[in-house]
Amino acid sequence: MSPVPFRIRQIDRLGSVNAADWDACANPGGPACPDGERFNPFIGHAFLDALETSGCVGGRTGWIPAHVLVETPEGKLVACAPAYFKTHSLGEYVFDHGLADAFHRVGGKYYPKLLVAVPFTPVTGRRLLVAADAPEGAAEALTLGLRSLGKNAGASSLHINFPDAADRDFLENAGFLQRKGQQFHFYNRGYKTFDDFLATLASRKRKAIRKERAEVAAAGLAIEWATGADLTEAHWDAFYSFYLDTGERKWGRPYLTRAFFTKLGAAMADRVLLVLARRKGRLIAGALNLIGDDALYGRNWGAIEQHPCLHFELCYYQAIEFALSRGLSRVEAGAQGEHKLSRGYEPVATFSAHQFADPRLADAAADFFAREAQAVESLIEDYAEHAPFRKGENPS
Repeated sequence: MSPVPFRIRQIDRLGSVNAADWDACANPGGPACPDGERFNPFIGHAFLDALETSGCVGGRTGWIPAHVLVETPEGKLVACAPAYFKTHSLGEYVFDHGLADAFHRVGGKYYPKLLVAVPFTPVTGRRLLVAADAPEGAAEALTLGLRSLGKNAGASSLHINFPDAADRDFLENAGFLQRKGQQFHFYNRGYKTFDDFLATLASRKRKAIRKERAEVAAAGLAIEWATGADLTEAHWDAFYSFYLDTGERKWGRPYLTRAFFTKLGAAMADRVLLVLARRKGRLIAGALNLIGDDALYGRNWGAIEQHPCLHFELCYYQAIEFALSRGLSRVEAGAQGEHKLSRGYEPVATFSAHQFADPRLADAAADFFAREAQAVESLIEDYAEHAPFRKGENPS
């Protein structure tokens, strides 16, 4: 049988592709792989389109949409990738500023670069979005399209952030350099309740968590969950004020616009969970999560009143409670944060894949990635030794 002559094209607006066609590639169903997800909300058309139509990406944001599509000669979409030309390295959570600076010092131009990722979202998932019924060779055609797009635009490099295990293996075989990072995830080891989880911890850690939760309760704070039809614009108004406050405290620029949250709630309310805190009837803090079929993903949080342990309660403990109530297998609480370890979140490796046009940059990156991977592996081993679980209970 002769290979299918795919048609490869690039679009600069996700709204120009049919949502159902994109989603058939992004979330085709079937069993999840160990670090994967049967349905990942971040790679769906609704989430990515909300980022574009609300002005979070595009325009002068430094995220220029350049999505790649692979179609059959008849025009059926069989593979795609969310891709962006970047004029900076902000909002990626795979930090390459050092490479950019080094390349600049030897006369190179690092930007623009081509990035396949979900903007502002350090969540592992499928990045080469291939439909379940795609003809053989669709993934190869998609990779070719990405490489050609970057080369024709004069991009210094092609980066694919947070691919899942299947994509990671494919990209390594395709010649991409691999880079290793690390996050903390909570795993549901068959727990039915939060107390079931606490029972697996060492006594000192268990008491510390109970004390933290008691401090929040003693402050007179009422905690509530808002999802689905219960979400209102009043919730989003309040949460946006929390989100802005966090950005200001971190000396950062908020990536997400107020319009994004309205669009998110309108397009995928059943996949959204807001964990909110009230004091004397007034909303004073909140944490935004997205709900997959297998995982709860913690994304943003903020507060306009500061209370001891409130961050831990809203972002970590309530996330565990919700995940257990839904039978989800894990909670991914975002990037960084050693403090998650003592609260039952386990160290896990994350990955990214990279190609560089200039051999000097490729060689430097390969050397750096190899040394960095050794350091990350040692760090994960050290974290595992200091896990909070009782002796004999440590699942790592």
